[in-house]
Amino acid sequence: MLRVALTGGIATGKSDVLDRCLARGIPCLDADALAHGVLAPGTEATQAVAERFGVSVIDPSGAVSRRALGAIVFADAAARRDLERIVHPAVYRAIAAGLRGFELIGGAALAVVAIPLLYETGRAADFDAVIVTTCSVEAQRHRLRARGLNDAEINQRLSAQMSAEAKASQSKYVIDTNGSFNETDRQLTGILGRITAGA
Repeated sequence: MLRVALTGGIATGKSDVLDRCLARGIPCLDADALAHGVLAPGTEATQAVAERFGVSVIDPSGAVSRRALGAIVFADAAARRDLERIVHPAVYRAIAAGLRGFELIGGAALAVVAIPLLYETGRAADFDAVIVTTCSVEAQRHRLRARGLNDAEINQRLSAQMSAEAKASQSKYVIDTNGSFNETDRQLTGILGRITAGA
């Protein structure tokens, strides 16, 4: 089973591409969803986050409040690095477990894992192929405004990540999501075909 990472800057269309992979019956994992589990009530990571950032970032259920934590870490690069040191190892352990599960089930030519900070964490070599989603900065800003972020929050998030262009330059498989959903789907079809043919 080929292990394919899907990455790209914030609001560049990763979730849509992952949904299209799922619709094709491809086994998929989402690092963001796994991070939610890592930061659920009672986990080691949640305890470590509370110790580092204080109980104000813990919501009434005992889980980490992503909004409260985001306000801290997107304004402070050192705090963001501290958070990443807590969360990333746990997320990658969950990814490894998920991929092992897919292999045990068998029958799939490839599995796709969406990992927004793949290059930032230096884990691209863990995968057989990397697909990068990209779009214009204007499109990113428009999509983030639609999610309810203000310009200051958008600037913080864009500046906290490697640019879409820098990520795209590191992979031979790039999906431009500036166009229609059908255009994105056509690109995905071609790339999946190239990846499986290359195997």
